[in-house]
Amino acid sequence: MAFADLSNILWRGREMLELLLFKLEEEQLVLASARTRWLAHATREVELVLEQIRQVEVLRAAEVEVVAALLGLPPNPSLTALSEAAPDPWGKLFAEHRKAFLTLTAEITALADANRDLLTSGHRAVRETLLTVGGAVETYGPRGGTVTTGVRPRLVDEAM
Repeated sequence: MAFADLSNILWRGREMLELLLFKLEEEQLVLASARTRWLAHATREVELVLEQIRQVEVLRAAEVEVVAALLGLPPNPSLTALSEAAPDPWGKLFAEHRKAFLTLTAEITALADANRDLLTSGHRAVRETLLTVGGAVETYGPRGGTVTTGVRPRLVDEAM
């Protein structure tokens, strides 16, 4: 029964990672469309899924210890070690879970990095725009450091 319990928890973990990927894609759409009023909501949804993943991870860690003891493995074995030691069909199923986890985490990492780049670019654009309105602009010098340029024309006509 412990093998089935672990498999069910691993399925739940895969579902949560797929949901996280979906929520990150939603967040990316919000960022790319400049619908910033929805950004806090999208980010909150990502955080809720991350909390669910943490809860599933605690269950997984506990169940792995039970299965490891049944298989005579040391505490906290990897999913690879479990898949190699478990009898069929469980070993093959655990190996499939591992492969799916690797694929999903690579996709999540790439998407999270892309979202971080979008946030950074957006922040930089807003900052440069506000500095232009305020009078000075920071830019990059020949050596790669930031430098402040002189006053630029203002976007607001102060003569009125």
